[in-house]
Amino acid sequence: MKKLLLLLLFFPVLTSAAQDWEKNYDYVDNCICGLSKVKKDNKVGYVNKEGVEIVKLQYDEGLTFNEGFAAVRKGSKWLFIDSMGKAITALAFDDALSFSEGLAAVAKDNLYGFINTAGELVIPYAYSNAHSFTEGLAPTSNSKGFWGYIDTKGNWVVTAMYDYCDNFTNGEARVIKNNKVFYIDKKNKVLHD
Repeated sequence: MKKLLLLLLFFPVLTSAAQDWEKNYDYVDNCICGLSKVKKDNKVGYVNKEGVEIVKLQYDEGLTFNEGFAAVRKGSKWLFIDSMGKAITALAFDDALSFSEGLAAVAKDNLYGFINTAGELVIPYAYSNAHSFTEGLAPTSNSKGFWGYIDTKGNWVVTAMYDYCDNFTNGEARVIKNNKVFYIDKKNKVLHD
């Protein structure tokens, strides 16, 4: 009983201490991969659960960590950092999405490709737009603006024929064609409206 009473008395101190460091920032995101994105005076950095700054507030924009990496922007260009703030790519991308299934969509000169977690371009810049991989496929669009799905090698699995495509979830994805919304499977079979 004494231990429980002591714990109950100590709990408010722990909670208020955890919240004290949050007051130092204009914005604090959820803790993902052990780090929270924080913002102060229009600069983004990352702190651990105790509020210790791991990545300095030096970026103009940043995404939350996913698969151990985050895309951050300085000026008009993006790069990727690891959970200690070390750059794994150069400051070279016009746009960047979070890692998913070991790959991240990146853009240069208005074309999208994909890099791996070593920062190497593994799917060339060949798409006018792209989303992240889910269930082994990524929605991408061709030069004419039509959307389809590619695999992790950059091969079209579902030919670009749609006005828009969402990511796959539980084996199905929402697509739009001629203002009609419906769901398809990975073999491009219509499942339902």
